[in-house]
Amino acid sequence: MYRDTDTPIAEDTRARMIAWRRDIHAHPETAFEEHRTANVVAQALALMGLPVHRGLAGTGVVATLTNGDGPRIALRADLDALNMQELGAAPHASRCAGKMHACGHDGHTAMLLGAAEHLARHKPFRGTVHFVFQPGEENEGGGRVMVEQGLFDLFPADAVYGMHNFPGLPRGRFALRTGTMTAYLDTFEIVITGKGAHGAMPETGIDSIVVAAQLVNALQTIVSRRTGATDAAVVSVTQIHGGDTWNVLPETVLLRGTVRTLDAKIQDRTEAAMREICAGVGQTHGAKIGIDYRRGYPGVVNTPDETAAAVAAAASLVGEAQVHTDMAPAMGSEDFAFMLQQRPGAYIGIGAGEGENDPPVHNPYYDFNDAILPLGAAYWVALVKRQLPAAG
Repeated sequence: MYRDTDTPIAEDTRARMIAWRRDIHAHPETAFEEHRTANVVAQALALMGLPVHRGLAGTGVVATLTNGDGPRIALRADLDALNMQELGAAPHASRCAGKMHACGHDGHTAMLLGAAEHLARHKPFRGTVHFVFQPGEENEGGGRVMVEQGLFDLFPADAVYGMHNFPGLPRGRFALRTGTMTAYLDTFEIVITGKGAHGAMPETGIDSIVVAAQLVNALQTIVSRRTGATDAAVVSVTQIHGGDTWNVLPETVLLRGTVRTLDAKIQDRTEAAMREICAGVGQTHGAKIGIDYRRGYPGVVNTPDETAAAVAAAASLVGEAQVHTDMAPAMGSEDFAFMLQQRPGAYIGIGAGEGENDPPVHNPYYDFNDAILPLGAAYWVALVKRQLPAAG
């Protein structure tokens, strides 16, 4: 049975993790604007005696700890906050109107800093660990930008690992799976061009509003009638814009939305079906329908050997029974996927829940659970000790 006192993280490091986390939480910065956050991280790493590289994806920070020859691994945390207003009343609540650490990236950063401090102090391994602090995870693909700007050329790694807090999973537990962990994320924008007319004389125009209604319904058949019952997919129209007054049929209507899939083949088929439906509905009504379909984040796909290493590291801390190795894939998305496209690796969820009423991530009352900071840092340490040979 896991006890917090079982983790190897020293009391002074635990105190610093809380201080780092709450300071970052109080000063949230969104994608590619994490200048203060990057300064906090870089200064902390420098005080540990680690060489620090800055500038990948603008505000990214990477520090390296080498202790002799051996394998090389990368550990990744995310830096950015969300564009939303915090409603909680904690002393460390956001001081920036309209910005909030509502996904726990403040905690992810603090846990990796804590692990870096422990490893730099004790050096229990032979090889190299890169500590990667990535900007712009929320919507903006900072992971992709870091990779494109040479992350693994500058910091060669045999494997890369990520972690995220799960408020819906009880504290003291971990969850992951081999294969697809999170969904492929795509977005779309559809412009319907009809023929504007007086609202009392619709026969003189082509009603783009009616076409839009038909199209929204038709798009739902992709999941209900074109996708197998065991193949997960979501097609959601999330915006409809059209019209300015009560008695005019608008010339155009704009639809926007998102597509989520768990398999690249289903992703391809869904896009093809959307284009086919748009063409067919447009022809049926005599309207022009243009679709801009944008591929976003790929799915996070854990590789078998690295997943087994992550499971073993977590189990060494909490016991095998507390590591759920067959979690259902999530329809949310994560740009850690871009790093996993370049290197084998694994992404794990760490339980942060204390009860049924805990706010979920992306909720205005959410706050990272500081009680899991030592366990998260200890997981990183256990993973390094498992993946790199012991110091001799």
